Amino acid sequence: MSLRRIATALLATAAATLLPTAPAHAGTAGTADLPFAGATTVGLHNTYDPGAFSQLARALDTGTGMIELDVWTDTVTKEWKVSHSNPLGNSNNCVAATDASQLYGGGTNKNLEHCLDDVRLWLGAHPQSGPLVVKLELKGGFAGNRGMGPAQLDALIAAHLGSTVFRPADLLGSYATLDEAARAGNWPSRAALAGRVLVDIIPGTAEEQNPFDTLHTDVEYGRYLRDLAAAGRVGQAQVFPAVHGAAAGDPRGKYGETNLRPWFVLFDGDAAAYVSGSIDTSWYRTRHYLLVMTDAHNVAPAISGTAPTADQARARVTQLAAANASIATSDWRALPEIQSLVLPRG
Repeated sequence: MSLRRIATALLATAAATLLPTAPAHAGTAGTADLPFAGATTVGLHNTYDPGAFSQLARALDTGTGMIELDVWTDTVTKEWKVSHSNPLGNSNNCVAATDASQLYGGGTNKNLEHCLDDVRLWLGAHPQSGPLVVKLELKGGFAGNRGMGPAQLDALIAAHLGSTVFRPADLLGSYATLDEAARAGNWPSRAALAGRVLVDIIPGTAEEQNPFDTLHTDVEYGRYLRDLAAAGRVGQAQVFPAVHGAAAGDPRGKYGETNLRPWFVLFDGDAAAYVSGSIDTSWYRTRHYLLVMTDAHNVAPAISGTAPTADQARARVTQLAAANASIATSDWRALPEIQSLVLPRG
């Protein structure tokens, strides 16, 4: 072997040893064999926030089961910006890495494609981690009439996450709708999804508060997914649309188009509402639907949203697992032993 090849190999080995090791999943024995919809994990809210983590990879190092990215459509530049409140600029901890050794340095404040690259590279360096849910909050909604609709988002996700994505088609299999597939328990095991990503999307706060926006993200992507399936092109879809907001009964009843409802098998709302006693959360578990319970810290009695004790956070996750949550989210950034927790659901 030439000296150049030896030096290159040594540099690659050194870079690999510098990568932090993600914590092993702290679930009970046998959780790897649970179906994806049969487990409860923990997620991080606004994971892109540079005030929370210096780089997105450091959030992934906690072993979290879900990260959240706030996305804006910049229709002037045709860029998908990642920021909490600036629709025209980036404010985030994503870097322009091209290999895993670059995930912990370099400039931040990058577009969505770089955030997705960071996720793909991190998973490549930690192939036994996950599965990871990447939750996109489309703050102002799609802008399909200006070239930034579901098809363009799908193309970007496919280009930057590639084969790591667990797509709606992968759940669908030979079933006619996602609802049929979920109710049949067609989810793979967690072990089978190691190193994989499920992307879901919710309407954003700006969109939901905009009285002039009459086509919200969930409906727009749901129609797109339904129509792809009808055209025999469902494999193109990269995202699971979520029904946003806790409600009793079947929350999909709010969609007037009845043939839209079977394409939603993921639900997202406030944890406090789900455990209030007015919602039968076993409805989600017995049908193998995914249920994201947000703001886990606000369930009475409230605990810190950022720095509870590990015992407090573990007790809350255990409580929400018993209440049939698939993912319990908060901002417990400094508790990797909680972020990596996996429990049987129900």
